[in-house]
Amino acid sequence: MNTAEYIIKKIEELGVNDIFGLPGDYNFDILNTIEDNSQINWIGCTNELNAGYAADGYARIRGYGALVTTYGVGELSAINAIAGAFAENIPIIHIVGLPKTDDIKNKKLLHHNFQDTNYSAFIDTYRSVTAAATILNRDNAKLEIDRIFKILVRKKQPVYIGLPIDIANLDISDRYVPTDWASDKDVLNTVIEKITEKINNSSNPVILGDVLIKRFNAEIEYREFVSHSNIPATNLLMGVNLLDTNLPNYIGGYYANLRNPIAEKHINDTDCLIAIGTIYSDINSFGHKIPYKINDHIAIYGDYTYIDGTKYENIKMSDVLDGICKTVLPKNLQIDKPNIGYKIKDTENNELTSEYIYPRLQEFFKDNDIIIADTGSIPLGICQSNFPASADIQTQTLWASIGWGTPAAFGASLAKPQARTILITGDGSHQISAMEIGNMLRCGIKPIIIVINNYGYATERILSNNENSKYNNIASINYSKFARAFEGDIWATTSKTEEDFDKALKVTQIMNKMCYIELCTVNNDVPKLAIDYSNDNKSISTKNTNIQKDESLIPQKQELTNSNTTYETIVHKNFGENE
Repeated sequence: MNTAEYIIKKIEELGVNDIFGLPGDYNFDILNTIEDNSQINWIGCTNELNAGYAADGYARIRGYGALVTTYGVGELSAINAIAGAFAENIPIIHIVGLPKTDDIKNKKLLHHNFQDTNYSAFIDTYRSVTAAATILNRDNAKLEIDRIFKILVRKKQPVYIGLPIDIANLDISDRYVPTDWASDKDVLNTVIEKITEKINNSSNPVILGDVLIKRFNAEIEYREFVSHSNIPATNLLMGVNLLDTNLPNYIGGYYANLRNPIAEKHINDTDCLIAIGTIYSDINSFGHKIPYKINDHIAIYGDYTYIDGTKYENIKMSDVLDGICKTVLPKNLQIDKPNIGYKIKDTENNELTSEYIYPRLQEFFKDNDIIIADTGSIPLGICQSNFPASADIQTQTLWASIGWGTPAAFGASLAKPQARTILITGDGSHQISAMEIGNMLRCGIKPIIIVINNYGYATERILSNNENSKYNNIASINYSKFARAFEGDIWATTSKTEEDFDKALKVTQIMNKMCYIELCTVNNDVPKLAIDYSNDNKSISTKNTNIQKDESLIPQKQELTNSNTTYETIVHKNFGENE
């Protein structure tokens, strides 16, 4: 088969059936290949940034996502979405259609380039926001495609494939090359033995789970370990609902000193922290308040683990958790379980505020829902809910790019159409990418979209020194009327009171169409936890005692094993800089 066909086949083997992007004259051969494949759907988006966000949302639910853009203008438009996926371990294959190899070699001035022609500028930029990036040529196409896909599967981060027009139609071998990898058994056994000894000898262990458990497909092993060990378990913000809240040893989310003193005490007083899949960033950890380095205890990541500050590589998170589940002795600890979730409030037909919205949403959520909580204050309202056990909550808290949520919900809905997708977004974020509603309708998906209209960048207002600054104002839009401007099966309404909101939620239960609810709140309304977090960090900043982020605590881009590094070196030596 030709190169384009082989790439699409590899994508299909990963379980991806929808590829997002926009057409451009450098990628027509790729798009024709997609349309000729009966197992793959082409999903055109409004712009490349939205397409990248949609691929991100798709990958969070399906495991992997795929994006196709054209050279220069297309790929640069998408780079913010790819950077966010890189930050949060979202595996996306980004295929970029390039000019012909000879045109690149001869630096021919073509459209989408600079007057001072530079065909390496864009891939050089992408090398910083992908786990691997390559431009294919006649000599390396098969080898490079197989190498790139192996890195994608191992690192769970985006990869970049530059595909020149002439190489897209080049015949290459279709020999199957597996993409999965196995843990180093000797290292794995050592890690299991050391972790087991450390936990069994501890008197006050605590488990701190987070979102990388999802990214590295270790949710089943994680839940089994927590249940078997009977060790108190909490989570950071992005790790919400990894565990059934009814589990006896689940002690609720960790909010530092702002909420849930039970989880705070366990974290602060532990003699054995078991951190699993953590991203120790400012918002995710509520201000870096943990009084020690996470990696100095036990910290289990996707393909490496820290024990007492020593790093052990080439081992899967799922294998480590499966191993220690069989060797760690269950603890017999007295665990105080806090109350989890909001108390449901009675309707009084008052103006809408967060104090009413989030308890009502908690009541509205069902098992198997996909809940997209858009960037801003919304995750801080959602995180305190008592969720149904099988609900899947997705946020983008580390990269925190407004505009992510709407196209991410588009991708998530296509990834699992049998589930109910609920998008909760803010007016400022929604304005950036709301045109994707048209493509949702075109594709026949029916999410529930809730737009919280608090009249501006309310999160930025509480973070800034002057809440009345004009730079946090945005255009005024009648959102429900805007939604009805699109052709398709949609029901839209505006809710201004508690009673309006209750009625709107009930209507969604009987509607077999996209439901779009605009919530007009009081000005600058945000969840109380967001205000408390903002005030707490302002107070710390004023005292000049802010705890600085320790870069060593965050999973960094890792090199491959020695054998693979040698293989990369050989490829580079044989094929030159285009590798």
